[in-house]
Amino acid sequence: MSRWVRSSTRRRQVSDIGEPGLRASVEAILLVVDEPIDVVTLAQVLERSRGEITDVLEILRDEYARPGRGFELREIGGGWRFYTHASCAPVVERFVLDGQQAKLTQAALETLAVVAYRQPVSRARVSAVRGVNCDGVMRTLIARGLVADAGVDSESGAYLYSTTPYFLERLGMASLDELPPLAPYLPDADSIEERDTENA
Repeated sequence: MSRWVRSSTRRRQVSDIGEPGLRASVEAILLVVDEPIDVVTLAQVLERSRGEITDVLEILRDEYARPGRGFELREIGGGWRFYTHASCAPVVERFVLDGQQAKLTQAALETLAVVAYRQPVSRARVSAVRGVNCDGVMRTLIARGLVADAGVDSESGAYLYSTTPYFLERLGMASLDELPPLAPYLPDADSIEERDTENA
């Protein structure tokens, strides 16, 4: 290896100190995505070439495919995402079913209410209404069968969600028309105007 190559490699290693490596960055993103993410998007976010991203994804896929892992990395529909390993299906199913017996958290109840009153609604919209990221809570509601996929928004392309028949069953309602009106629980316009005036 020439002195110039060694020097360049050393500079690259020094410049990466304090920053996650490419592999760690790809793994971190894969852990938080709700839908398969494509190579182009990963390359843009991480500012690397598509070839580099593809190489890392294939290396990770092969590594996670080794025996003893509870999850695997799959390429599906033009994107990549983590999935639980098929051999762990009975354990995951038991966990999900047992989890249905537990009470919903306050965050889950609030998120479910937003979906119920604004459906069909995207995750981004639910998060905007609550003021916090609701991805994890939405996954819980979907796993419990209270919320389900309701198609794709024609304008934004975002996935939409709505409540399920099981939701109605758990609440003892025949239809969504039986949801109580929100108006009595909302502040009237005069109160909002007074508050805004005081804060001005």
